[in-house]
Amino acid sequence: MTDTSESDEALLARYARGDAHAFAPLYARHELRVWRYLLRNVGNRASAEELMQEVWFAVARDAASYQPTARFTSWLFTIARNRLIDLVRTRREHSSLEALGYDSEPLVGRLASDPARGPHAALEAHQAAAALGSALGQLPQEQRDAFLLQMEGDFSVEEIAAITRSSFETTKSRLRYARARLRELLTEHV
Repeated sequence: MTDTSESDEALLARYARGDAHAFAPLYARHELRVWRYLLRNVGNRASAEELMQEVWFAVARDAASYQPTARFTSWLFTIARNRLIDLVRTRREHSSLEALGYDSEPLVGRLASDPARGPHAALEAHQAAAALGSALGQLPQEQRDAFLLQMEGDFSVEEIAAITRSSFETTKSRLRYARARLRELLTEHV
């Protein structure tokens, strides 16, 4: 049994040294965040599942070469982002996004509404998620990517800049423009 207080970097190092049991808690900690990031970028489950397998295969394959110069999650989301870029290059089409979260409290509350509250609440949550997916689909790729890395990856502006290989100021601007555009597009749902 793995101690839940053990760092991601320590778990990955143990895995790289041959302790296969160290991979499961690492995967469990980050599975949902990576899954949502991938799904919300590609818009369909089949592609997201394929990318998810590729990301975790790359983590397992490259564990021994990981250098903890940044947080493990920065490395993990860099792998995920690179797989997304590869997919976009091969498909050469823009996918619509679905069921995305946003940091506006009223919208988040509706998106996370308890289905036990009734069909009206579930319908409202579904409509809000669809509106958000549509709004995110209208953002330029760089803005959407920065926004999703911050929302799903919980990364700072500096970390997003490193992952996307952009300057701090460019990343900050992308986030500001993404939030402003999303507010504009979602005013009727907030």
